[in-house]
Amino acid sequence: MDFGFSLEQEMLRASARKLLDAHCPPELPRAMLADATAHDAALWRRLSGLGLTGVLLPAEHGGQGGTLLDLVLVLEEMGKALVPGPYFASTVLGGLTVARGGSPEQRAAMLPALANGERRAALVLAVAHGPERPSVQLRAESAGDTYRLRGNVPFVMDAHVADTLIVPAATGDGPTLFALTADTAGVAVTQLRTVDMTRRLCAVALDATVPATAVLGRPGEAAPALEHAVRHATVGLAVEALGVAQRALDLSVAYAKERTQFGRPIGSFQAVKHKCVDMMVGIETARSLAYYAAWAVTEDAADAASSVAMAKAYASDVAVTVTSEAIQVHGGIGFTWEHDIHLYHRRALATSAAFGSPVAQRETVATMLPILQATSAGGTT
Repeated sequence: MDFGFSLEQEMLRASARKLLDAHCPPELPRAMLADATAHDAALWRRLSGLGLTGVLLPAEHGGQGGTLLDLVLVLEEMGKALVPGPYFASTVLGGLTVARGGSPEQRAAMLPALANGERRAALVLAVAHGPERPSVQLRAESAGDTYRLRGNVPFVMDAHVADTLIVPAATGDGPTLFALTADTAGVAVTQLRTVDMTRRLCAVALDATVPATAVLGRPGEAAPALEHAVRHATVGLAVEALGVAQRALDLSVAYAKERTQFGRPIGSFQAVKHKCVDMMVGIETARSLAYYAAWAVTEDAADAASSVAMAKAYASDVAVTVTSEAIQVHGGIGFTWEHDIHLYHRRALATSAAFGSPVAQRETVATMLPILQATSAGGTT
């Protein structure tokens, strides 16, 4: 295992940071709180122009052919900038599901537009479910050359601005993927009021009849593509939470150097120093877990599943704790709507709940302990 990133990867990180510093200042996510969609078209064009919407997609279909180790560098910077809108939903969840689950013809038809940002996709899967066994909540009944899709899915990321909905549904053959246009008759998307309105969650209701050609890939073979996409997304959320926590710490340290009490910067007080150091230690530990999980998923390591769960659980807890402590460091101003620090706490809370809470992730690890113990003991228990 190489513990360092390559020059090309560091250049990708630097490019993302430069773009976000210039075009996603704190004023943008704050403005998106009151926006009708929280999708800034100008920022989306810049992200796609830099090729960031195609990081994980195959080069033969217009993407960069990158891995999760490449994407995490971008997502950490996006966490620091609180990037609003559908980047995560389309690039990680929707695009990756098409790339893994679609037929060669479907990939050739759909992926170029997703890679260059011309179109956006959303995976109609509730974000509250855990990483290893995504729950399919819709049913599809076959009737000759059509399927009838019925059901409701809450908490779908950014479905309201998606051009394409990737819909997993239970069929007689097993879990099956369907690709629907957003204007398909019988599809209703409703935005929800949540703790973090810079990244919208939606309720998707379906009572639609679609042709058999809407099936993505083969009927009954959706499970591998779903697990692949959700595992990548879970690591991505852990890394994004890491970025959120890092920026909250940076803001706290800067404030502690500037804010004075009793004629001294508050950063000179031991209690504030200890608080900031504890925040830093938590972040560095979360970074190690998240980066390792990204490597394990990229390399399909034997401990990938447990590494993903541990990284998501720990990074979620750290992000919530660090952003809460950051509010405390800022004192009275930190509790006001006018200061930006509460936006980071909101994103941390939303990220913690998505794709398995810390409790759910630790339960996942607990179920794997016998296997992990046997593996570490060379096959003996």
